Amino acid sequence: MADFRSDTVTRPTLLMRQAMAAAEVGDDVFGDDPTVNSLESYVAGLFGHEAALFAPSGSMANQIALQLHVQPGSELLAGGDAHVVTYELGAAAAIGGITTRTWPSVGADLDVEQIGAMIRPLGYPSVPTRAIAVEQTHNLGGGTVVPLPVLESLRSVADKSGIALHCDGARIWHAHVADGVPLATYGALFDTLSVCLSKGLGAPVGSLIVGSHSRIAQARVLRKRMGGGMRQVGILAAAGQYALENHIERLADDHARARRLAEALAPLGVVDLAKVRTNLVMIDLSKSSLDAPALTDLAAKQGVLISPMLPDLARVITHLDVDDEGVDRAIVVLRDLLTDAV
Repeated sequence: MADFRSDTVTRPTLLMRQAMAAAEVGDDVFGDDPTVNSLESYVAGLFGHEAALFAPSGSMANQIALQLHVQPGSELLAGGDAHVVTYELGAAAAIGGITTRTWPSVGADLDVEQIGAMIRPLGYPSVPTRAIAVEQTHNLGGGTVVPLPVLESLRSVADKSGIALHCDGARIWHAHVADGVPLATYGALFDTLSVCLSKGLGAPVGSLIVGSHSRIAQARVLRKRMGGGMRQVGILAAAGQYALENHIERLADDHARARRLAEALAPLGVVDLAKVRTNLVMIDLSKSSLDAPALTDLAAKQGVLISPMLPDLARVITHLDVDDEGVDRAIVVLRDLLTDAV
């Protein structure tokens, strides 16, 4: 099977497994795991922040970060199709007591003036806005990249209103490779970031929350409260460290393969090439006789796995475990199926 469902399906490489096997470990709940401590320091440095905290998942990392900024009964602003409000099972409300208000779904194409107009100040009886969350790259937007000038303008809006700016940076590595923006430049714009090691980079598990010393100290308490305290987790941290040192620049290969697949499908009118910037290709089936679940099922029967994201939207993701042969296979299968459907 050629598996394009997600860049989370990658398996540790042989050298990554060797790094895991050789990892020095300790009890991370006591702060005694040297490999975790090293990873946290390394990632904080990449983004120009003071500290970082290793977490089991991106969803937990996001939700911990949001709780750092937004007190129960206060409000988070985010895009209507943002991961933190669509794919984290209502955790902001269920766990953090956070009210969420969203702007219309536009992917990475943010209207900063509109977002600024949504901010509510402190004071009875309104629900005060305490943070804005931005996704980089944007998943449902097709892996699109929020431009640096837009983020800089949003930072100014947040500063003017005295609220926090959080980045769901699960695939920020892809934005860094696509636009050449240094990670530290992104880091300087946000109060906190969550960054993922298992999307694209190929580590088996793990994300980190990045921020100031005081915020990360509080994050450690929240992680424990949410059941995220881990013990000899240096085995996993070693995989993340290896991924960061060896797999960031190769993301350009994933981008090139996604582009090649997109260009093959674009003549059928199902792909917007302008939005294919990184490793995601969204297939628009709104004018097709197939819906996303049907296309997914038919492709799977021919050995190509993709993901139905919405009834008329399917997603194809290139990653570490997909080579040129796999892309060629996906092009043939998907082009044949779509040619008969559009």
